[in-house]
Amino acid sequence: MYYLRLLLCCLILVASLPALADEGRPISEPQITIRHEDKKTYYEYRVNGVLREIKVVPAVGPAYYLVPADGEGWIREDRSTLLIPKWVIFKW
Repeated sequence: MYYLRLLLCCLILVASLPALADEGRPISEPQITIRHEDKKTYYEYRVNGVLREIKVVPAVGPAYYLVPADGEGWIREDRSTLLIPKWVIFKW
């Protein structure tokens, strides 16, 4: 009987996960805008309308990323800091 109750609780919890995600802001895939200026290509990554990261690809040299700093301005990074889940855990 204990295992049946535990299984039932787990099923209810799993069934309610999509509803929990819908209550807040929906998680969306990043929206990418591509611009070409001054021998550089800029990839602007926006999540839910907020600019989260800019990938800069110069004509010569390695690509780098600009991420927002605390307050104002941007910080240059060698790797992307944008973490977006790209897999489905549960689907009903």
